Amino acid sequence: MRVLLTALITGFAATVVAGLIAVPVLRRLKAGQSIREDGPRWHMKKQGTPTMGGITFIFGIAVACFTVGMPNVQRGDYTALFPLAFAVVYAAIGFIDDFEKLRKKQNLGLTSAQKFVLQLAVAVAFVLLVRLTGNLTPNLYIPFVNLYIKLSEPVYLVFAAFVIVAEVNAVNLTDGLDGLAAGVTAPVAVCFAAISMLTETGSGAGIYSAALAGALIGFLLFNFHPAKVFMGDTGSLFLGGSVAALAFVLDMPLILVTLGIIFLLEALSDVIQVCYFKLTHGKRFFKMAPLHHHLELCGWSEYKLFFVFPAVSAAFAVISYFAVRNRYLI
Repeated sequence: MRVLLTALITGFAATVVAGLIAVPVLRRLKAGQSIREDGPRWHMKKQGTPTMGGITFIFGIAVACFTVGMPNVQRGDYTALFPLAFAVVYAAIGFIDDFEKLRKKQNLGLTSAQKFVLQLAVAVAFVLLVRLTGNLTPNLYIPFVNLYIKLSEPVYLVFAAFVIVAEVNAVNLTDGLDGLAAGVTAPVAVCFAAISMLTETGSGAGIYSAALAGALIGFLLFNFHPAKVFMGDTGSLFLGGSVAALAFVLDMPLILVTLGIIFLLEALSDVIQVCYFKLTHGKRFFKMAPLHHHLELCGWSEYKLFFVFPAVSAAFAVISYFAVRNRYLI
């Protein structure tokens, strides 16, 4: 418990220091976010807010992993470095996307096909790595009922790649309001840290999870409404990669159904909107997708959305913890 608390505090402090340095620099570099023209009209006042702020919490987490987590690495426990390396590669994809948007001075970076191919390749490589190092089995754990379903290696690989790419993009969709993605992900990270304390081999994952939670709290000092900086795709793809990686390193990907409930609802709202639009030749199911924009247009303020969505995330984090707790008590 003390190690996890140290990781949380280290992640928080390093992120705050990085933010105090990076935000003014990004502002001087005119690394301003281009706001999507088809979004809520009042979002246009955010035009020019510095983006790529995700580098601050990536730095904070890395500092925690290479200081607090180093004794674990020296003992051969790489469960802190696997999620970090995986998420950093996704952050690199996001950085390229953010850079292209800044270069073109519009909210268009990499194409959807380019992002999908890159994300899929990274997902497959990660699953193979974790599988080969013995940190993952093809036995699919079912939360709540505490059962396992054995899958063949090829089927599990396809399943895992789909879950990872879907989760990463779901988190990316959630990053549409000040502080929303960070606020929703923090309880998820705390839950993973709590679960890791039940395991015999997940202490590294616990350190990473705690550092992630602390870093996101630190980032919220700069990202809470009105945001001084946005995380950009650099940050949101890193968060998505972190959440997905932790689920697989702890060998419980299906926990993302409840633990990532907000991410799931955001992604489903986007899918429903697109499918309904095509089936009805132009009609919309929601006023705007994803879900947080629909609620905005229904009158919800950014403050309300920030407090309600993370509260729901926290409630389901508690549910998710008890859904897998018996796995380690038997």
